[in-house]
Amino acid sequence: MSKQPKTPVQKNEIVEVTIEDMTHEGAGVAKVNGYALFIPKAIPGERVKIKVVKANKGYGFGRLLEHLEMSADRVEPPCPIYHQCGGCQLQHMSYESQLKVKQKQVKDVLERIGKVTDVTVHPTMGMSDPWRYRNKAQVPVADREGGLVAGFYQERSHEIIDMEECLIQQQANDDVVQAVKKIAQENGLRGYDEKSHRGTLRHVVARYGLMTGEVMVVLVTRTEELPNKQRIVEQIQAQLPKVKSIVQNINSKRTNVIFGEKTKVLWGEEYIYDSIGDVKFAISARSFYQVNPKQTKVLYDKALEYANLSGSEQVIDAYCGIGTISLFLAQKAKHVYGVEIVPEAIDDAKRNAKLNHITNATFAVGEAEKVIPWWHAQGIRADVIVVDPPRKGCDEALLKTIIAMKPKRVVYVSCNPATLARDLRMLEDGGFKTQEVQPVDMFPHTSHVETVVWLVRN
Repeated sequence: MSKQPKTPVQKNEIVEVTIEDMTHEGAGVAKVNGYALFIPKAIPGERVKIKVVKANKGYGFGRLLEHLEMSADRVEPPCPIYHQCGGCQLQHMSYESQLKVKQKQVKDVLERIGKVTDVTVHPTMGMSDPWRYRNKAQVPVADREGGLVAGFYQERSHEIIDMEECLIQQQANDDVVQAVKKIAQENGLRGYDEKSHRGTLRHVVARYGLMTGEVMVVLVTRTEELPNKQRIVEQIQAQLPKVKSIVQNINSKRTNVIFGEKTKVLWGEEYIYDSIGDVKFAISARSFYQVNPKQTKVLYDKALEYANLSGSEQVIDAYCGIGTISLFLAQKAKHVYGVEIVPEAIDDAKRNAKLNHITNATFAVGEAEKVIPWWHAQGIRADVIVVDPPRKGCDEALLKTIIAMKPKRVVYVSCNPATLARDLRMLEDGGFKTQEVQPVDMFPHTSHVETVVWLVRN
């Protein structure tokens, strides 16, 4: 039997610690003889009593038992299920302190991982009203004694916390979830059980167009058959008059991926519409579209400023999605080339270009690290390259391509400071200089931070 490694604290031990820092997941960090302890819901500067719940070799986890000294940044979370639900991590902190923490996180990570030290990291751009901002709700549904429950998962579990409302969702989305839960129950629909792979209704997805007020309801079902389908559709229409589209998505697989491959319109339109600035977007059930359009405008305006377009530039947008940044850039560029690996996203990007009468944007399906070198070989020269990669950051082959193409400017939009720092190091080693870093709070009350970075070629 292997011996438990000797650590400065043991599991179940109760200790008093001072919180020194915060992780990028929003937990407080304390140290006992250099040994790091991570404590959810604790704030830097606080002195707390904790119970050690896990003691690994190099670090441990604690549960907050009592405050001995409380931070002035601590507030009472307004959400009644905040301490059970895993959706938000920072509601116990004042909004001003959340913005400061996010700025510090970006700065610390760039210095520690990327060795990017001599650059201005601006204060985080936040929202004047940081509530009710999300335009899409994806809510799992399950059976319980007493009926259906619909809500978000408890932190680090698959236990659904039933909810009446979510304070970071648009009110229209809450209305959809509550109405559909009631209608489904009245019509005898069973919630999905992931252990037995039984039940019909897996998720309720609500999408809301902030500028248009249009609403889409998506019923994600395990089976193609939807009992009492016509009655359910009629009741949704009657109870939710702003609904423009009712859609069924079929996901018959044993998986925690929300959507299946097959989608069919039960009533109304295939798309709802929204706009960011002057650009209009058609949004289908499975379209990727930024969940906080107000802050997306802030983010894209900053990206446009860093791109510094005069109208004569050729721009490449790697990871272009449904063309959101591309179409913004096309308003000021000579031509924009967008590439994205998801074929449906490129279909949406082309449709959105047509919708906005934008003719100076070309979209291609494929891996950016393969398509962009091919464009380069065809004689396409980029003055500006914009990247907005997933959390894992840019592919190394793409970064090498950017370095080889030698654009005047690179604008890097990131949702993960750690992979951003890694990629900036490679771009700096390849002849680029980081000029400015601007964090943007796209997801208030969560630990996530979006960042826009401006680089120029030395």
